[in-house]
Amino acid sequence: MRFDSVIDAIGHTPLVRLRFDDAPEVEVHAKLELQNLYGMKDRVARQAILHARDTGDLAPGAPVVESSSGTMALGIALVGRALGHPVHIVTDPRIDPLTLAKLRALGVRVHIVSHMTGQGWQSARLERLEELLRVMPDAFWPRQYRNPQNPLAYRTLAAELIRDLGHVDVLVGSVGSGGSLCGTARALRETMPELWTVGVDAVGSALFDQPDRPTRLQSGLGNSLIPGNLDPGQIDEVHWLSDREAFAATRQLAAEQALFCGNTSGSVYRVLGHLRRSARPGTRIVGIFPDRGDRYHASVFSAEYWHEHGLDEMKDRPSPVRVDYGQPVSAWSYCLMPRPGEVEDVAGTAAVR
Repeated sequence: MRFDSVIDAIGHTPLVRLRFDDAPEVEVHAKLELQNLYGMKDRVARQAILHARDTGDLAPGAPVVESSSGTMALGIALVGRALGHPVHIVTDPRIDPLTLAKLRALGVRVHIVSHMTGQGWQSARLERLEELLRVMPDAFWPRQYRNPQNPLAYRTLAAELIRDLGHVDVLVGSVGSGGSLCGTARALRETMPELWTVGVDAVGSALFDQPDRPTRLQSGLGNSLIPGNLDPGQIDEVHWLSDREAFAATRQLAAEQALFCGNTSGSVYRVLGHLRRSARPGTRIVGIFPDRGDRYHASVFSAEYWHEHGLDEMKDRPSPVRVDYGQPVSAWSYCLMPRPGEVEDVAGTAAVR
């Protein structure tokens, strides 16, 4: 497949059917967004920066500034630098050495905050970003957590799923900024109104009325702040996994499906396995796999890291416990999202019962 630029090469990612010998009559597919040049957020960076250039919010040669500790930073670096913009990324000490090396190799100025503030690392990064904007008034801030171009970027992902499959019954994705899952679901529901959407979050994330624990180890999903791009109305069911459960599932994904991914994909994989066990024959389930496992080699895939953080002693449930929305969780749990004026069906999700 030939492209005239690295920006044109974004998207067009493979869709791979996963193999589960105990449920061959249920189709489970992985949308390998990790096959983008740097990861799933390449789509968002392209959409946000090109739109800003078209509208005049980003002038030729003006800087781009964003807060990120992972694939959004790399996506902004890819698109921004390819179009001739200085790029400044604000991050925190959790950034892995591989991502940091890539950013610096691409010519990015990286600003690492030294300590948490009122709402954890997220608020510390945003405070530093605001300082940069004061000294660079012409800078463009993509605002990945509230920019409507974030979910709009995933219309291309939805179009690829429709082209490759025609129809999807269940969509599963991790939730961080809310853009990928909500944007893809919204686009798919234009032709598939019965789509059942399942969000995957981290224990200790505040996204769905849970207590915030900024010391959680998972990255790429979860949040201490509520992003503007999170549209709860697009999500039917939410699962929370502990750090151990997410990391163990990521290792299982590599061992069972030969896919070396990050913990966001691992979390999605565990939920896919659960859903397919109770799905009707012929159900078509798709999981979004955001990024590669390379930057997790010293954490998810490190026995020393597991020992240092006591992951082996943490609870690891073989199946989720159903809870009421807002009930605090400590290990794999799920709930159905409440709807105004709607009574929950205690039998389970509409798509898989």
